[in-house]
Order: sequence, then C-alpha cells, then structure tokens
Amino acid sequence: MQSGSTIPFPGGIARVVTSDALQRCDAWTAAFHQKAKDHRFYEIIEQTLDSGFEHHYFVLEDDAGVVRGIQPVFFVRQNLVEGVPALRSSVDAVRRALPQFLTMRILMVGCAAGEGHLGLCSAGDEEWVARALHATLGIYARRSKAPLVVLKDFSGAYRTALHTFATNGYTRVPSMPMTRLALRYRDFEDYLNSLGKATRKDLRRKFRRTEKAAPIELEVTTDIAPHVDEIYPLYLQVHERSALKFERLTKQYFRTLGERMPDKVRFFIWRQDARIVAFSLALVHEGTIYDDYLGLDYRLALDLHLYFYTLRDIIRWSIAQGLHTYCSSPLNYQPKLHLGCDLMPLDLYVMHTSPLLNPIFRPALKFLEPTRHDPVLERFPNASEL
Repeated sequence: MQSGSTIPFPGGIARVVTSDALQRCDAWTAAFHQKAKDHRFYEIIEQTLDSGFEHHYFVLEDDAGVVRGIQPVFFVRQNLVEGVPALRSSVDAVRRALPQFLTMRILMVGCAAGEGHLGLCSAGDEEWVARALHATLGIYARRSKAPLVVLKDFSGAYRTALHTFATNGYTRVPSMPMTRLALRYRDFEDYLNSLGKATRKDLRRKFRRTEKAAPIELEVTTDIAPHVDEIYPLYLQVHERSALKFERLTKQYFRTLGERMPDKVRFFIWRQDARIVAFSLALVHEGTIYDDYLGLDYRLALDLHLYFYTLRDIIRWSIAQGLHTYCSSPLNYQPKLHLGCDLMPLDLYVMHTSPLLNPIFRPALKFLEPTRHDPVLERFPNASEL
C-alpha cells in the first residue's frame, strides 16, 4: 500500500502521505510542538538515517475534515531475537545460510531514533488519535505485507490512552527504559553527597585519577559541523559496543540536527591536548536535558573514566542552567542504578496481523521482550513500573 492511500474508520479517515505532502499541511508543525523531538526531528531522521527505514505518515482527519493527529510510521526488517543474547550466536550461524532467518518486515509506529509519541494537533486528543490508529494500522500493515505492527517505545504515560491497544489484539511488553535524575541540588558536590558512601568514594577516586592526566577541556556548542569528522568515529565506537542496536546515525544526522534545531540541541565536546576524546549529543526542552548519544575514545576512556567524567560535566552544566531533570537514553543501567536514577518505562505494543497466528505469537513475546534478560533492571526502586 503506497502513500496517497486512504483508510476510513468510524469517526474519520486516515490519509497515508509522504513527508513532501506534509510540507503543505499546516497541522504538521503542531503535531509534536510540545515535545523535545518536534516535527523537524522526524524530517531529519528520514533525510539522514540509512538504516533501511521506509517512512510514511498517517494524517488523521475527523468527519468534519479537521486534522486531529499526524502519526509517523515506518517499515523495517527487524531481527526478532535482538533482545535475547542467549540465542544470538546460534541464530547468526543459521543466518550465514539463510540471511532472513527470524527476521520480519514490521510496521513500526513512532520514532526511528528515540521514544515514541502520539502526534496530537490539539491537547487532549490522545484517546481519539489512539482509537483512530487502532482502527487503521492493522489494515495498512496487511495491505503493505507487514506481518507485525509495533508501537515502538511509547512512554508509560500513554498507557491510559493506549488501553484500547492492550485490550484489543495487541500485547504490551516492556521495552528497555530510559532513566531520569531529578536535579534538585545546589551543585554537583551537593548531588554527590546525596549518593551512597561507597559510590561517593568511588567517584571521587575516579575524578582524582582523571585530573592527574593532561587537562580535559569542555566546549558546549549547537554546531557540530566543524568537528563531525572527529566525533563520528567516537560515536561508532560506543555504538558497536552496544548489546542492542536499532538505528545507526550518520554524519549528516549530526550536522543537520545542529543546523535545523539549534534552539534545542547541545553538543558537549571534551578535548585533551587539543584532540577530541569524548562528546555527547543532548536536547534541552522545558527544563529537561535529554542525553541521547555518547561518543568515547576507548584508547583513553577506561583509564580516564570518561563516562563518569562526562556525566559529571553535563550535570554541572544542567544545574547551572537551572534545568530540573536529567534524562538519559536506554542501556548501561549498572552505573545509573548507583547514581540514583529512576527508570522511565517505555512500552512496546505488538500485534501479528494474522488472526490465527496472533494468539500463538502473544505468549512468545514474553520471552522475546528485552528487559527480562537484564538482571540490573529489577534492582531499581521503581522496577515494578515496567
């Protein structure tokens, strides 16, 4: 099913369009204007990511012809056992002969490079948009020959609005959560004193060791273009070490983000002896800093404890800017547990489009969902929220 198609549903119609068509739709700029990743971000990831995503957009109109929601969707061929490390080596061996073994074409709803949100044109329309999507996504997926529909990484705050999915054909399972730290401290030292004695002692020892080396200088900028050739290999070093991978960013992504979203994006760059040894990409929105991607030079990172050193500087900067919350992307939960972070639950809503296979597929999801294979998550104080 191609863009330009329409799918009627009780109370309105869904029009499937391309990003080019959205440029003529005034409602598009309103759909995510209250989010850190607004409409510009979705345009950027479509234009700059090369991970095999096929992007489309649902324009959801009511019976009066009023656009009440615009929802990004994309197709991707996904590894079904990405979140099951115990199976990965065996499956990889089979894939040498059968490259598409245990992969499937999936219609995903949300953001290809971050958490998912409903694209509301007016506040309070969450349930209307959710009902419209529930009525149309399965039809679109079947016509597009995508056996699975997945609402990707939607915040737990959407559970009430998305109740219609969890009780009508879809299975809700936890995705790898983000983490959050309330910045209710005068400065970094005040924050450090709030941590456990062992953690405080360990961090201070790490910082002393780093400070014995050549000085490390911090620069905060909105324009990464002059430095992208230096920072991109550092991003790849961290990306390749990750146990779970989905999107892979490009140099053009970093450049374009700085060009088109300078009001929100912040690049943190750390240099030692004039050479970049670490960087972080963050978005700032309504008092919260979202620390999304980290790059490290692993020739130095472990000896200099750069993960903790960079985190210290970001927290210092955020407190000085008067920000009230620090949020970080999923994974690497062990240090975040000891640093006093809480979990920010993200959910997957999954449905097989075959009415015969969906009841069989649903129990399998409980084994395939990734959080059950991370033993650290259950140690967080709010782990029950997953």
